[in-house]
Amino acid sequence: MRRLMHDKELALEILSQILRSAQTILKRFEPIKSPDDFTVSDTNLEKLDAICMQLIAIGESLKNLDKVTDNSLLPQYPQIEWKKVKALRDIISHHYFDLNAEAIYDVCENHIDVLSQTVSQIIKDLT
Repeated sequence: MRRLMHDKELALEILSQILRSAQTILKRFEPIKSPDDFTVSDTNLEKLDAICMQLIAIGESLKNLDKVTDNSLLPQYPQIEWKKVKALRDIISHHYFDLNAEAIYDVCENHIDVLSQTVSQIIKDLT
């Protein structure tokens, strides 16, 4: 029982970190209106770098969450393709120089808000 409680607290901490990262991405992404916006200035390239760092953190945190929950929590929320989120972390980490601004734009534009909402729901369900 004590281990379960500790794991739940740890899971909630990890989920809170993921939520903060997702919200940070959304904030940094606000001024970006097209994939080309990432590459028009050093400032926007820094936004791309910062967003990628947050995406790496999310992917790594999801891997840790799976360890803490014995891979039992995330499958309960199939609206997110968790394997793809974790794989994105690996792609960014290991193939950064091949990274495509369009792919990161698509992730930010179409998936981060849903991820944020889903993680918020998981936190709510666990508390």
